[in-house]
Amino acid sequence: MPSKVLAAALSLSLTLAAAPAAFAHPDAATSTQSLQGDQSSWINDPHMHAFYDLTVAAFAKGPGALDRPKFEADAVKIFRDFAVARHMDPDKMQDHLKLIPGQVIQIATDDPKVLKSYDNFVVAVFGPQ
Repeated sequence: MPSKVLAAALSLSLTLAAAPAAFAHPDAATSTQSLQGDQSSWINDPHMHAFYDLTVAAFAKGPGALDRPKFEADAVKIFRDFAVARHMDPDKMQDHLKLIPGQVIQIATDDPKVLKSYDNFVVAVFGPQ
């Protein structure tokens, strides 16, 4: 049974790899596109700006001084408030975004320039727009 699944996955991979260029975006060779669609309402939301501000403040003294539990708890509060403001279930939003604080910690630790501007932060967290 596992060999059938592996064979199907390999077949699908090869099919996708060989897909004709006609299916590619016209600017695919020179641009990066988001698979998430229009994210502007999230990016422009005050809660995402608050998450950026939280991250900048948390890293103000460098990654070594980061209080990770506090940062993660504060991020969860922002995400839950974000859900309420958007008439969404806070538990589901928290589950949806549960890995983001840890990922942002890693990103900001690896590349502190991410925190130099909200635009840099957006590219790091949401991807190129």
